[in-house]
Amino acid sequence: RDRSPSRGLGDVYKRQNMRKTLFFLLLASSAAMFAENYTVKSPDERILVNVETGATTTYSVTFNGKTILNPSPLSMTFDNGVVIGRNMKVKDVQHRTEDQMLTPVVRQKSDKIRDHYNEMVLNADQYKLYFRVYNDGLAYRFHTDFADSLKVISEEVDYCFPEDYNTLFPEERTILSAQQPLFKPMKLSEIGTDRFCSTPVLIKVDDQARIFISESDLESYPGMFLKKQGKYELAGKFAAYSLEEEKTDDRQIFPTKRADYIARVSGTRNYPWRAMIVAENDANLVTNQLIYKLAPESQGDFSWVKPGKIAWDWYNALILTGVDFKCGVNNDTYKYYIDFASKYGIEYVVLDDGWSEAWDVTKTVPEINMEELVAYGKKKNVDLILWVSWAPFRERLDEAFDLFSKWGIKGIKMDFMNRDDQAMVDFYYTVARKAAEHKMLVDFHGAYKPTGWLRTFPNVLSSEGVAGLENHKWGSFVTPEHNVTLPFTRMVAGPMDYTPGAMINFHEKDHKVWFNLPASIGTRCHQLGMYVVYESPLQMLADSPSNYYREEKCMEFLSQVPVVWDETRVLKASVGEYIVVARRSGNTWFIGGMVGKKGQKFDITLDFIKGNKTLTCWEDGVNVDLQAQDFACRTKKVKQGDTITISMYDGGGYVAIIK
Repeated sequence: RDRSPSRGLGDVYKRQNMRKTLFFLLLASSAAMFAENYTVKSPDERILVNVETGATTTYSVTFNGKTILNPSPLSMTFDNGVVIGRNMKVKDVQHRTEDQMLTPVVRQKSDKIRDHYNEMVLNADQYKLYFRVYNDGLAYRFHTDFADSLKVISEEVDYCFPEDYNTLFPEERTILSAQQPLFKPMKLSEIGTDRFCSTPVLIKVDDQARIFISESDLESYPGMFLKKQGKYELAGKFAAYSLEEEKTDDRQIFPTKRADYIARVSGTRNYPWRAMIVAENDANLVTNQLIYKLAPESQGDFSWVKPGKIAWDWYNALILTGVDFKCGVNNDTYKYYIDFASKYGIEYVVLDDGWSEAWDVTKTVPEINMEELVAYGKKKNVDLILWVSWAPFRERLDEAFDLFSKWGIKGIKMDFMNRDDQAMVDFYYTVARKAAEHKMLVDFHGAYKPTGWLRTFPNVLSSEGVAGLENHKWGSFVTPEHNVTLPFTRMVAGPMDYTPGAMINFHEKDHKVWFNLPASIGTRCHQLGMYVVYESPLQMLADSPSNYYREEKCMEFLSQVPVVWDETRVLKASVGEYIVVARRSGNTWFIGGMVGKKGQKFDITLDFIKGNKTLTCWEDGVNVDLQAQDFACRTKKVKQGDTITISMYDGGGYVAIIK
């Protein structure tokens, strides 16, 4: 034997490496024995979810045989030391299939919704992990069965993508946000690890797949943001629980101290659905109703809920012309609004900021006699909705609801929440329930995105959480391109109170900011197109009645267009570039089109109508290049199978009624 020191030392290293290798092989073997794989497919078998349990629980997703999500960990950590989703030992697995037709109380997109999915439930000690897979998406959630109440320290929500996908990133600077982002196109690799966004977020996999990430059934839990993590990974980010709050002079209450946990919860409960829509193309995003289907069914009678259009006073600063009274926050002005609404069959008038004392929503300003206004509206078949800032409203919640009900008010527009931590989410649910008890509608402004409210609370008809028309009062960043991005992003989450209807319109190059006399960017028909393309069962007419009176041809359309729909078909669609939608209400079809920066021309086959019809259209006029407000209104006879040509100028639009 060679006794040289170098040879002897080499043998020692070899023996040590062999022991290490053997140790890690045994460890890997042990982990492999402990790990289990479980799969569930969509009913059409195109989406496959693979769940692997063990030291870490992960799930991956394939679509049409292609991996679109790499193994992504999921877990929740509680203050009792339990981490569910880690070292998960599955006791049994349950599979079931559901296929039913839902009949929505409020017909956002259609009068029927097919709810068809395969569900897999992994049962572990004291908790369950649910997966539902639909033909157009998937979702998972935890359910716990702990004996006592406890705190959620953190939740691990990861989306580990296999490639450098393109995203539309709704970036936020703070979690104290009204969630009105611009959707910025960027690759995953271009997002810095110090950046985060609100949800929903849209990701383009390739020409055959889109991924849309959001959540549903967000009750008593903070909303989910997403932060960049790793190379191509997005991870959940949640606001911590608010321990102390402080009033501001501007009718606000902000957290001043937060806890080291995100939620206080009961031991037995469901957690929010982490939803992932998988769409083959842009058009399928617009008709997707996954967020609605995942939400709990409403409880009680909501047959009294009355969707409708609203004449709005704030965008146009209550400025009226040709009247013999001083316009402003007073009864004469609101009677003028009521007269306008009555003439055109508009169901509601909203009294926005200024009708009450700043911190007491039970006291009107001297210029407002609420009982007189409500009675005047009743004679004209017009009901009133009151704007409230959330903080003063919370201080007199029950008193305010009782008083509003006594007055005959039909709803509230609640504003300035600007956060979605657990305490604020709880407040949303309290408002929705109490409003329902008083048979009042709700429109949330300064709000986070919808998470299935329209199904659980059909009286919550719309919400903001969108950079909408009002932004023209102080900026020029809400462009036609942005407007044609919204149907594929924010609107997929639920009804969207963009507040359209501007009658003063400029091309982007000509736009000027004027707070009290705002103008929109894009053509007149771009604004009209929003009433068919955008979904909001409580839809605003944002401009001044005086302006609408001067636009009788536009009011012919706006007085007829519904706010709820029996059927929706997307005829043409490309995110940020164009959209053409056909929607049916009863036996009448409406077509709405919008384009971004570049004009478009489409030939549309009317294969969805039956019999002989009359088509009346409003389209960008021959001189629209010189004046964005120029439009033409034309009428012609059509029948099933005819082809019509829709021509839209840069930033333009189109609408038609076929009846």
